[in-house]
Amino acid sequence: MRITQVIGVIGVSCVLGVGCASSGRSEPDTYVVRPKDTLYSVAWRHDLDYHDLARWNHIGTDYRISVGQVLVLKPGASGTPAAPSSAGKLAGMPGESMRWFWPTERSTPPRPVPGGGILLLGQVGQVVRAACAGRVVYVGNGLRGYGNLAIIKHGDNLLSAYAHNSELSVHEGQDVTGGEPMGRMGTGPHQIAALYFEIRFNGKPVDPLPYLANAK
Repeated sequence: MRITQVIGVIGVSCVLGVGCASSGRSEPDTYVVRPKDTLYSVAWRHDLDYHDLARWNHIGTDYRISVGQVLVLKPGASGTPAAPSSAGKLAGMPGESMRWFWPTERSTPPRPVPGGGILLLGQVGQVVRAACAGRVVYVGNGLRGYGNLAIIKHGDNLLSAYAHNSELSVHEGQDVTGGEPMGRMGTGPHQIAALYFEIRFNGKPVDPLPYLANAK
């Protein structure tokens, strides 16, 4: 089977374990903070807006959490009102006027992953770059299915994620510029060299291709 066929199968079946809808699975009401967790990574794990997660748990603007802390994951669990819908078009998002870059060189066209981002094929060790200027808010491998993962915050509502890196050269709290090298491509569970890239607006995945339409 050719590699393009393999990736097609992976994309359709969500075997990579990222960006897939969690339909049919009951989400928990609470989460106990583990070592190396950040508010951003917890919100990402549960498809939540980190602003909502902070508000429901009365967390300040430093977004600091501690190991063993119990976080509520639903507004009803803490008696807070539900947040308004986060659905929106690209024109209404903070990324509209930002300069975007392809997060890595592509050997084939990007392949959408159902319910999530895109898969960019390449070679192990090739450079992974920040797709837009922002601040690194998570670096680690504690989110199942993402391997070595970096998450960058762009403004108040937009996050981008870079999964399955062989190595990452950035740290949490670091400011990066668009196009800045931040790691190197690794392999996913099926040992295929690829970068999984995702953008979330208010905690929900959005199609990254409109952002990258004019990217370098």
